[in-house]
Amino acid sequence: MAKYDFETVVRRENVGSGKWDEIRETLGYYPSDVIPFSVADMEFALQPEIRDGLKEYLDTHILGYAKMTSEYRNAVVNWMRKRHGWEIEPEWIQDTQGVINAFFTAVKTFTEEGDGVMLMTPVYYPMYFAITRNNRRLIENKLILKDGSYQIDFDDFERKAKDPGTRLLILCSPHNPSGRVWAREELLKIGEICIRNDVLIVSDEIHSDIVMPGYRHIPFASINDEFADRSIICTAPSKTFNLAGLQTSNIIIKNPEIRNKFLEGLQKDDGNPKCNIIGLETCRLAYTQCEEWLSGALKVINHNRETVVHFFEKEFPDIKVTRLEGTYLLWIDFRSMKMESKDLTEILHKEAFLFFDDGSVFGEAGEGFQRWNLACPASYIDNAIIRLRAVLKKYGKK
Repeated sequence: MAKYDFETVVRRENVGSGKWDEIRETLGYYPSDVIPFSVADMEFALQPEIRDGLKEYLDTHILGYAKMTSEYRNAVVNWMRKRHGWEIEPEWIQDTQGVINAFFTAVKTFTEEGDGVMLMTPVYYPMYFAITRNNRRLIENKLILKDGSYQIDFDDFERKAKDPGTRLLILCSPHNPSGRVWAREELLKIGEICIRNDVLIVSDEIHSDIVMPGYRHIPFASINDEFADRSIICTAPSKTFNLAGLQTSNIIIKNPEIRNKFLEGLQKDDGNPKCNIIGLETCRLAYTQCEEWLSGALKVINHNRETVVHFFEKEFPDIKVTRLEGTYLLWIDFRSMKMESKDLTEILHKEAFLFFDDGSVFGEAGEGFQRWNLACPASYIDNAIIRLRAVLKKYGKK
């Protein structure tokens, strides 16, 4: 008997799940066989180590104000060393209530209104908001889709980094939604260009533990001391262990001047930027007790990836699936359908009961794409394929 259950679905109707509530908002009800493949959280049951550990914690602790303990910091340090070969010091860690909070704070703290902030697009949509909602200029370095994978246009990247108005890069690594795990050579080039041009790097590495076989995530700051001294690395257990609702992240900043300024920015925005006591304990439990669970989850995600890729290659080869290297988010090119994203999304919602993420929310370059969350029981992938096949055939695909 398997130690972990990756097949049972804990349905989340009417419990405040934004991901699931979209179904009711769109359809007016929850079909019995539907599961959303959109927002990037998992449909796997809670890890027993976390469930049991929290029960014990609640039996013995008071839920007062909290701060990071030495045990907590050591858990983060040891996780980075074991999973990524990255040696960090406990004092480099600044906890925040989320990675989004962190890159919003970085934009407001290290740039001024009117300054340029660069993104490699299409990209995770809150990164656009961090720029536009704070009256900064969006500087787009558009990725190039070639042979099923996205590549960096380094000529364009360097030209835009040289603009004195470009002050900061938000790097998505691994990249969401393209699924790229940036190679060391690519990260070296990004870092060298940014440092030459005094561009601060904020690297969102929230998906760093979700990497497919044959690939390896390299923390940007692990490459050399110069990169570490000019970067802010945003990490969290939330994608790895499905803990997003606990709003606990670890922002790793080697340079004490940048770290202190970042903390000042947090305090200016929030006044009292503390993580909750349960989030801190759950992160510690995850990093110290749940690595075996993660190995099992990665096997299910990779199996789901293989199933979906095989389906499209065999039955609808002109619908192209971008090669997945990291994250559990598969980026699929439906442009051969000759439909606008909103029309395709409506058909998928109302005829197939399939809720992916509409690619257009990731920027103009996402128009015609859909993002499919694979972190769910394999049976739901099989069910989704049956419904997707019927809809694609109805709308002219052979």
